[in-house]
Amino acid sequence: MALGYGYPTLGTLLTQPVKRKIFISYHHDNDQWYYNEFSRFFSSSYDAVQDNSLDRLIDSDDTDYVMRRIRENYITGTSCTIVLCGAETRWRKYVDWEIKATLDKQHGIIGVKLPTNIVDPVNGGCHKPDRLQDNIDTGYAVWTTWESLTIDHLRACIEAANGKSARSLKNDRIMRSRNG
Repeated sequence: MALGYGYPTLGTLLTQPVKRKIFISYHHDNDQWYYNEFSRFFSSSYDAVQDNSLDRLIDSDDTDYVMRRIRENYITGTSCTIVLCGAETRWRKYVDWEIKATLDKQHGIIGVKLPTNIVDPVNGGCHKPDRLQDNIDTGYAVWTTWESLTIDHLRACIEAANGKSARSLKNDRIMRSRNG
């Protein structure tokens, strides 16, 4: 596998899959277990970035500053954002802001329905952040379920999300100013 001195061969470098960097957005108080399981299962295939609860890390009421920090420190350099959608994710302001920052950069976005999510036939079957729902409706965002996640399925979702045309992106909602 390696030529002398521990250097990999060109063939090895060309055949190794790229380990994509993905941002994970979720409601920390309710859905931390799902994030931990996601990270444990997919860590060999993806470099998962989480926000470590932005409300504690970015101690500011300046929305422009917070959005810039989200874009620069969490979204930039990632392939896409995965939103873990649990029972209360829909009403979390930082989740909305993370989705907005993702869309501002025209990155792919994937929503994942967690088993804890509330069934809501009016809103496409369950609760989702409104900005995510807008982009599912336009076809820009990919929607899947926790139970469907496998290495191959997630890879297909990421490729599909990254292949979407920005023309169908919808990001004109007013940002949430507080948690619901």
